[in-house]
Amino acid sequence: MIDDIKKRALHRTSILEGQVRGLAKMIENEDYCMDIIGQSRAVQKALASLDKLLIENHLRTHVAHMFENGGDEREQAVAELLKAYDLETR
Repeated sequence: MIDDIKKRALHRTSILEGQVRGLAKMIENEDYCMDIIGQSRAVQKALASLDKLLIENHLRTHVAHMFENGGDEREQAVAELLKAYDLETR
């Protein structure tokens, strides 16, 4: 994993942990539904942000290598990306 991306991803997971704990506490306390939904959406956005970092790392490392090797490895890389974005046709 690329060092910079790893550091940023770990930082985001720490933030996510706190957000999810906060979300659970809000549910436990029976906070106003719209406030809970707002927190849930913030968690979802943070997860999407983490996904972007992970995809970037995968593209810059594994996918680049797989494309260089060509053949079956390149096809596997394409299949993985299609799966990651729910674009599979098979």
